Amino acid sequence: MRVVDGHLHLWDPEVLTYEWLEGSLLRPFGPDELDLALQDAPDDDFGFVFVQAECAAEQSVAEVDWVAALAPRVPLRGIVARAPLEDPAATDQHLAAYESRPLVVGVRRLLQSEPDGFSASPGFRDAARAVAAADLTFDACVRWSQLSDVVHLADAVPELTIVLDHLGKPPVGSADAAAPADDTPWATELRRLARRHNVVCKLSGLPAESEGEWTAAQLRPFLDVALDAFGPHRLLFGGDWPVSGPYGRWVETVSSWLMDRLGEHDRAAVLAGNAERVYRLA
Repeated sequence: MRVVDGHLHLWDPEVLTYEWLEGSLLRPFGPDELDLALQDAPDDDFGFVFVQAECAAEQSVAEVDWVAALAPRVPLRGIVARAPLEDPAATDQHLAAYESRPLVVGVRRLLQSEPDGFSASPGFRDAARAVAAADLTFDACVRWSQLSDVVHLADAVPELTIVLDHLGKPPVGSADAAAPADDTPWATELRRLARRHNVVCKLSGLPAESEGEWTAAQLRPFLDVALDAFGPHRLLFGGDWPVSGPYGRWVETVSSWLMDRLGEHDRAAVLAGNAERVYRLA
């Protein structure tokens, strides 16, 4: 089974500054740690798309260079870099820097902690148009209550390919008191977003949203809603390692679910082909 993981994080607090790191995440997660995580994964052919890990904003380009330097030790297929879309002029400067860094295939400006409507400003939308003109994607990381903002952005900039991270972070509850997935405000908003054909959805991040230890039975209903909304050719797998884990268990959860739901061709699309198409991976 070939896997192109569309959502990998790597960091080293000794190299770059990450103010959000705490607890068990406040340590390096690089090639050595990834090798250990992959020991519990199926014996597959893995490739990865690195997604910016929210280091200090002024270090965004340095983060790209640090990650690119790890390519000899990590099967890196692409990089989703940070760009300050709230500032069109600064975004243009970042896009100019990324033009000479061929691993950059998309950008992200984290939205989950911003106020509602943050991405609706004229400046943000002008910057989003510049991202589209540069043939880059935009990863939208929002909480489920902000999904309507992604709908409005998709409508305002239809030429922009938007990758929704983590299914919009639904409230998955706990394993012993799992939250419902269907017929919820999250499901309603996700289906509305899926009607925008410039949006795709990343099957990632659900373990991190669980209240405590998670189970496959707890998370499968949320995968079902995403499949019903987007179909198999607008879904792509993401590990969200090391924020979500254990890595091998998440890979097995998604691949087993795909075995139950889809045929071989569509399974291959979700696990690898869609990421290659959406991110235009070489």
